[in-house]
Amino acid sequence: MTATLSIRQVEKPWGKDVLPAPFKTPEGQRIGEIWFEPPAALPQLLVKYIFTSEKLSVQVHPSDAQTLAKGIGRQGKEECWLILAAEPGAKLGIGFDAPIGEEAMREAARDGSIESLMTWHEVAPGDFFYIPANTVHAIGEGVSLIEVQQNSDITYRLYDYGRPRELHLEEGMAVANGEVYDLARWHKRVPAEGNALLVDGPLFLLDQVHGQPAPDIAARYPAGLLVIPREGAVTVAGETIAPGGCGLAQGLGQVEFAENGVCLLARPCAG
Repeated sequence: MTATLSIRQVEKPWGKDVLPAPFKTPEGQRIGEIWFEPPAALPQLLVKYIFTSEKLSVQVHPSDAQTLAKGIGRQGKEECWLILAAEPGAKLGIGFDAPIGEEAMREAARDGSIESLMTWHEVAPGDFFYIPANTVHAIGEGVSLIEVQQNSDITYRLYDYGRPRELHLEEGMAVANGEVYDLARWHKRVPAEGNALLVDGPLFLLDQVHGQPAPDIAARYPAGLLVIPREGAVTVAGETIAPGGCGLAQGLGQVEFAENGVCLLARPCAG
């Protein structure tokens, strides 16, 4: 079994025709997402790179409890974003400037004013945001980021700037939270180097590590995990994985970390 995860390049209308190294865009395509195919041994998480030249749709995702209640299994989606690069003025829309009720949100989605009611956070490299299920959000143009998420493809688009794509207004209204995003709780500034605890459950863990993981970090990863190098290559089960890649390790004992390298470690929580 190979440790290196397969890559899928996903075309998006808001994607880019020139991607930053080491990625390459096929001629004539606009690539918005680079997916690392979740391995059978660790299927709960999906890691992506996202590159935007235009705004993404205003959207929302359900929780596990909501998809279980609908009888479609555990397909909730919580996600987080680590900003890698941002053009001047690049922003993320997360939550609302003031609480908004369901009917007002529905009408705002229909007439497009929902965009102006959302809170737009200007971002820079090192900004980190956790996006709980039910949070209305949109990624703006000019952003490059790493996303770690529950492995679910359920996205309800509420507004898409007139693009000819399907909207899911009623499904979205059934799960959308019309509240102000708790920036103090869900946002962090991550140093370019050094260790940082990014997500501490309950659905998954995510750490940034500089060099060899410290004992307290290593204790959080006793079994299978994903390794995402940011600076410097790592070796996983004898395979070299450079920045722009993602690897599956059966345990930290399979991983050789670069002395001054920086990488992300991720694993699902039990359950």
